[in-house]
Amino acid sequence: MDYEILRERMVREQLMPRGIKNQRVLDAFRKVERHKFIPENLRNSAYADFPVPIGEGQTISQPYIVALMTECLNLNGQDKVLEIGTGSGYQAAILAELVKEVYTIERFETLAKRAEAILNEFGYTNIKIKVGDGTLGWEEAAPFNKIIITAASPGIPLPLTEQLKENGKLILPLGESFSQVLTLVEKKKGKLEFMDICGCVFVPLVGKHGWSNRYA
Repeated sequence: MDYEILRERMVREQLMPRGIKNQRVLDAFRKVERHKFIPENLRNSAYADFPVPIGEGQTISQPYIVALMTECLNLNGQDKVLEIGTGSGYQAAILAELVKEVYTIERFETLAKRAEAILNEFGYTNIKIKVGDGTLGWEEAAPFNKIIITAASPGIPLPLTEQLKENGKLILPLGESFSQVLTLVEKKKGKLEFMDICGCVFVPLVGKHGWSNRYA
């Protein structure tokens, strides 16, 4: 299977026709080997237009949603980004191609260790991973220019709003545990401004400032 051809097809057939225009984002999707982040028995679906299970009840989001969330943050090479929900590590790898530093938190140790091993194999030196409650953020590394939450939240966790820099951006699926609106949040003069992007469905964000375990 020629994964390079599949990556190019993913960019040309799934991302560009849906309006992903940022060239740096498109180049990152061409470069990062998505199939390496997916369990071997499911790699035939690595570049398909749907989420893929990765274990622990979690998924790797469809390529378009990853690209959309990434593009909405308007990333630059000096940004320090916090990711909540490492999962497979694929989103962290995409971010690492575009920003200076990535801090990513995963609540499942098995997923965090697997993602860390894959990211180390690729040679990323600008990604830091820890296991913990993502809704608490990463206080010792704050503040962050951008924050991306890759799980559904009933609201924006207060610690994350506090750890977001002035004029910073945060993107997350906001809403109920089984149906959300992808929402872009901008912090201006200490207040949060909201913009709805599109409907979406993510696994629940579990933690002190998210959903309880019974929703997961």
